[in-house]
Order: sequence, then structure tokens, then C-alpha cells
Amino acid sequence: MKMHLNLATCDLERSVAFYSTLLGATPTKRLADYALFVTDEPGLELALDLDADAQAGRGQHFGIVVDSAQAVDAQIARLENAGYEVDIEREETCCYANQTKVWASDPEGRRWETYVVHEDTENRDDADTTCCRTETAVAAGATCCT
Repeated sequence: MKMHLNLATCDLERSVAFYSTLLGATPTKRLADYALFVTDEPGLELALDLDADAQAGRGQHFGIVVDSAQAVDAQIARLENAGYEVDIEREETCCYANQTKVWASDPEGRRWETYVVHEDTENRDDADTTCCRTETAVAAGATCCT
């Protein structure tokens, strides 16, 4: 089983570069207005459509679950080596789990996290955890993922 996502992008070249790095893969299909990634790890079909009016949705993010902190570190290295800005969280409590993760954003501003869960927790998040909150939510004191 694979998940299929179709995302619109204003800049197909930049988006292909970002997702090639994020997924560690190249598109299996590439046309002037379309790119398709098909990966087994994660099990995903990701279609990118060129759309001059594309905008990322607000209040959402996407994630890739990995099996180890070493896999998160490999993702960090891949993203940083390609010149992408990353936010790194190590062993922070977020969304009722202690996690290590890295965040990066695609050209439209969609936030992607690559993470490993170390253990479930009773607390939703730590007081200083910013994890999946936006800057506006952090300033307003919102809890993680709200």
C-alpha cells in the first residue's frame, strides 16, 4: 500500500529539487508541467503539478516517520548539504510523544517533518516545545500542533 499526494507548485524545478532531497529519490516521470515520485520508503506516490496560483494550505504539515535517530540525522545532512534551512528538535515532547525530528519547508512553504518517536508520553508537549506550531501560534502561547 502507498499513499498518494498531489501538490501544486509555482516552481516545478525548485519543488523537484526539494522533494528529490527530502525523499532521497528522483522523479519516475518528469514533464514540463508535472513530476511524479514513486518511493517504497516511505511508501508514497507524490505528484507535483505546475500551477502559477499554487499556495500551501494554512495550519497543516506533513511528515515522514523513520525508525531511528540516525535516519533523522541522515535526513538533516541531506537537507543541509542541499542548502535547505532546517529546524532540529532532539528528544522533545510533542503531541504526546518524545521525538527527535527535523523540519524543512518546500518552495510553497509546506512544512515537512522527518521524525522518530522514542516513547509515548502523558504530556502533550513540553512548555518550551515549539515543534509543529507556527510563529503566530508560539507568540500566542498555543500548545503543540494547535
